[in-house]
Amino acid sequence: EGLNKIGKKATVVLREPSLGPVFGIKGGATGGGHSQVIPMEDINLHFTGDFSAIEKAHNLLSALIDNNIQSKTKSIGIDPRTVLWKRVMDMNDRSLRRIVVGLGGTGSGIPRETGFDITAASEVMAILCLSKDMKDLKERLGNIFIGFKMDRTPVYSRDLHAQGAMAALMKDAIKPNLVQTLEGNPAIIHGGPFANIAQGTNSVIATKLGMSLSEYVVTEAGFGADLGAEKFLDIKCQSAGIAPKAVVIVATVRALKYHGGAPLDDLKTENVDALKSGLENMDKHIENIQQFGIAPVVAINKFVSDSDAEHNAIKARCNELGVKCVISDVWGKGGEGAIELATEVVDAVENGGSTFTPIYDWASPVKDKIEAIAKKVYGASSVEYGTTAKRDLRRIAKLGLDHLPICIAKTQKSLSDNPKLLGRPRDFQITVREIEIAAGAGFLVPITGDIMRMPGLPGVPSANHIDISDDGLISGLF
Repeated sequence: EGLNKIGKKATVVLREPSLGPVFGIKGGATGGGHSQVIPMEDINLHFTGDFSAIEKAHNLLSALIDNNIQSKTKSIGIDPRTVLWKRVMDMNDRSLRRIVVGLGGTGSGIPRETGFDITAASEVMAILCLSKDMKDLKERLGNIFIGFKMDRTPVYSRDLHAQGAMAALMKDAIKPNLVQTLEGNPAIIHGGPFANIAQGTNSVIATKLGMSLSEYVVTEAGFGADLGAEKFLDIKCQSAGIAPKAVVIVATVRALKYHGGAPLDDLKTENVDALKSGLENMDKHIENIQQFGIAPVVAINKFVSDSDAEHNAIKARCNELGVKCVISDVWGKGGEGAIELATEVVDAVENGGSTFTPIYDWASPVKDKIEAIAKKVYGASSVEYGTTAKRDLRRIAKLGLDHLPICIAKTQKSLSDNPKLLGRPRDFQITVREIEIAAGAGFLVPITGDIMRMPGLPGVPSANHIDISDDGLISGLF
């Protein structure tokens, strides 16, 4: 909004909301106040059906796998004990993390243990977001690694001839969705992987569409510079052959006070001391972006509970670091509240001298790539690999997939893999439990700490507050 206010032709390119967070802890994902994309209810609830198409394509492959295992005449010899492909659903449901399918006798399939991930963590979602076109989409779908045959040879989706039907289900989902902001500016929304358990960026197709139509494209990557931004820069930009000219780090007074030790239920009270203690968390995010050769701009996302003293403390720290910092009041004023931010972003693009450089080389050994992220981006001192992760490393080498980039699944609540370590933790160890292979998407997924790829609902889900009136008016959706 701010860029358009100062005469720049700008398009925003965003991810689609998942129903899991909408009904879980976060609520909707269309913005708030005077800074929103519309129509809010439609975008937050099903939208154009992209998530449904991804879910159906993913679960079609699951059904084909179990059907082939059951078949007496068409079986290719899949070892059911080695099948890594789960099912997905676009809802938070912890009870589905580990399940047994095939119960009910010989006519109901071969019993085996499996589970559900949330749709946003589906490899099909990642494939959609990294594909260049339909041909690339279908090829990537065929490259999905499923498991092994009884003779220990690998099985891919293409071995079940699944990619054609899966791609057909996604014939419309591959097309980006055009909506608008409250001020009538174009907004392209497409794809929705989470940044803590997936790559956290919208689609390459949507981003390049925006770039072909605008002078400036504003996009986002989930959570902080340790998660979405790192994956955007190391995976998406490398895969798509694009390079950002500027990065905005969004800081809030509330988050910095929380990282400085303020209680979660007291973040609206002025507490400059806690905020100053939490500034080292912001320092690390700034450092992370600078490691990529990009000069960041810090935007303080203004809340009505913020005080001038708290804003001034953030500005003072940024001034010490030589980083531009401005207040963004888009919630209260829309585009008018982002004019100063837009001006600084344009200056960073035109005069910042960014020389984008990835954190690691895709050709490096897998362990070196993981440790580069853990040590340089998270600030870890070491990486520990569990028994399953060590086995996975051997499997990756055997399959010849060492060259793939890394998409670490990690808590968003800390720079470490321990959600209780706030601020800027130091001298900590990252523990890799296992490493999932996303050969179709084209990356490896080291899973750290206690992170789960199927979230659970909180004690009081947002769903408890959502309702619809007799005349169809939805309430409680934000």
